[in-house]
Amino acid sequence: MLKEFKKFATRGNIMDLAVGVVIGGAFQSIINSLVSDIIMPAVSIFTGRIDFSDMMFTVGNVSIKYGNFITAIVNFLIIAFSIFLAITYLNKFNKKMEAISLGQAEKLNKKLGKTKKEEPALEPTVKICPYCYSEIPYKATRCAHCTSTLENVTTTVNE
Repeated sequence: MLKEFKKFATRGNIMDLAVGVVIGGAFQSIINSLVSDIIMPAVSIFTGRIDFSDMMFTVGNVSIKYGNFITAIVNFLIIAFSIFLAITYLNKFNKKMEAISLGQAEKLNKKLGKTKKEEPALEPTVKICPYCYSEIPYKATRCAHCTSTLENVTTTVNE
């Protein structure tokens, strides 16, 4: 069981996930600071409130802190948009790298004299009898269905 766990824990997927979680935690603290120290104070200039975390209303003995909820929504939107930008950039970068590697492979093949060989055109295997419209072998000279003699029939079907 210990060997299985070691194999599971040392696979590339698990290590990538662990690194992603650590970086994500660090990224989240940066975004939280950006929202609480820069964005929300700037928004409070327009709303007349200095601290959104103090925004709440009370019903009986219960306080509903909607200011913290607004801050959490702003955090989420910024993190989601940042991840979207990063993934979009990485996808464009990967496409460019693929194009570069394909272009280099084609150049190398040209240097080595290796070019794509064109595939020969497929010879038809079946033709249509002009009398009974049945499919028959391409090289047949007589229809197996209606026994008609076939001369220079050109109606073909590729399979």
